[in-house]
Amino acid sequence: MSSSSRRPRGASLAKSGASSRHDSADRRQQAASADRRDSTAREKTSAAKAPSLKTPAIKVTPARKGQLHPRNPHRGRYDMAALVKASPALAAFVIKTPAGSESIDFADPVAVKALNRALLSRHYGIVHWDIPAGYLCPPIPGRADYLHYLADLISEANGGQLPAGEQVRALDIGTGANLIYPLLGNRSFGWQMVGSDISTQAIDSARAIVSANLRLKGQIKVRLQADRTRHFAGIWGADERFDLVLCNPPFHASEADMARESQRKWRGLDKSRRQRGNASRKGGARNAAALNFAGQAAELWCPGGEEAFVTRMIQESRNVASQCLWFTSLVAHSASLTGIRKALKCSGASEIRVVEMSQGQKVSRFVAWSYLTPDQRRQWGRDHWRGK
Repeated sequence: MSSSSRRPRGASLAKSGASSRHDSADRRQQAASADRRDSTAREKTSAAKAPSLKTPAIKVTPARKGQLHPRNPHRGRYDMAALVKASPALAAFVIKTPAGSESIDFADPVAVKALNRALLSRHYGIVHWDIPAGYLCPPIPGRADYLHYLADLISEANGGQLPAGEQVRALDIGTGANLIYPLLGNRSFGWQMVGSDISTQAIDSARAIVSANLRLKGQIKVRLQADRTRHFAGIWGADERFDLVLCNPPFHASEADMARESQRKWRGLDKSRRQRGNASRKGGARNAAALNFAGQAAELWCPGGEEAFVTRMIQESRNVASQCLWFTSLVAHSASLTGIRKALKCSGASEIRVVEMSQGQKVSRFVAWSYLTPDQRRQWGRDHWRGK
């Protein structure tokens, strides 16, 4: 062999050492790859065994078509004779329809207020009720329907039975000058009610109603919400619990939207009046400032409308998640449900529902959500309602 083909001994040893180091590095790399594959396989197996955190399905309860709740005392036509007996002042507003039945002109806010007084007196024992001029005068049958469905909701945690009255505490967000939900909730079921509002005039009116009716003493409390951007903070005590939160939010997104809806309702009333063949007691004259379905700005509109209002309510409810059995709110427009559903799915609620209600041709609805599991809700009933 020539000297040129012969390699020095040191070079061969160096090559051998380098090869050995490369082989060792390859083996380490293969081992690390195998460990990673094993680790990935273990993670996949563990993930398959672990329960997934799924967003709860939204349960929708359809309305009873054309019917109020079976317990609602306002099903069927008004018994005008009985209502006049309960409140004689109503007699001045009773009119005859072309069909021969007795009614009132629902476009006349003074007549509607007189009807409300009679309904509250006859069915709920409220003998003194009034609201300042320009404030919302609510249709009582629809307001009562919401409460009867809420009673069904909380009865699920009590073996299907309505809990005894004074053991149930409910919070009404935006109670208004008329205080209608606390009045109906207390007089229908005996619930202990708290009403809140951002308007000092509405709060004064609500407190005046409570003070004027002795049977409401100690049954209804009214709280001013000083922070207009909050729903619960400032009115919900640190250790306070409520079985129910209810709300009838301002549903218009702007004053312009409110005005357009007001005109639409007027056209509907005019059409209905022409079909019945009767006019208002004042010859059909309209005063936009005195519409029955008008009200104060805070009662009817807020930036973003009901969708934004309820979304903020959902976000805030997480701060008191364990202190309430069910949070609820009316939703006037079905189009608002898209954003509200999205907020509810992101809220972490254990259960979400949409409950529809029917009043004649009109279908309304409320959303309800709870952060408690079914077992926790049943335990809530045992802890707060039974054996007391």
